[in-house]
Amino acid sequence: MAQNGLERVTRVDPVVHGGKLNIDADVQFQVSSELRNAAEKGVPIYFTADLEIISKRWWWFDKVLVDEHQSWRIVYNALTRQWRVGTGELSLPEVSFEDALSPIRNIRGWAVADISDLNAGERYDGRIRVRLDTSRLPRPFQIDAYNSQAWSLATPWKDFSFSISHATHDPS
Repeated sequence: MAQNGLERVTRVDPVVHGGKLNIDADVQFQVSSELRNAAEKGVPIYFTADLEIISKRWWWFDKVLVDEHQSWRIVYNALTRQWRVGTGELSLPEVSFEDALSPIRNIRGWAVADISDLNAGERYDGRIRVRLDTSRLPRPFQIDAYNSQAWSLATPWKDFSFSISHATHDPS
């Protein structure tokens, strides 16, 4: 649920690069002071982007081609006074909490599919959202998340459509 109605995905750009379909997206959201305070005390905060791409079929259910999730972990180390943001095992230092939110607000180069799995000229429909992943919070904070609006940060789904050109799809 959005906190103040400003949470949204403002731009989605499917890009072909290196034989992969990459997603670039810009996301707008504000973090509550309660969430920021918890992060400043060293509580790891997780954000997840959910992406679905489908191929419409008139004769049957739509075919789901991509169902991907990308998660980021933001954590503050009080000893080094350093923010870190990362996905998986990779974690990068950042100067401030706002800087740590930058990779989430500006998703770039998220490889979601091989171009060989997509047909040139066919129209594909997709949708994307970004949310605070409360299921990955420590247990006491999960309880707070269920009871507090400050912990329920999520953008609505943003729909988009695209097709792959023949020139982009051609491996030569």
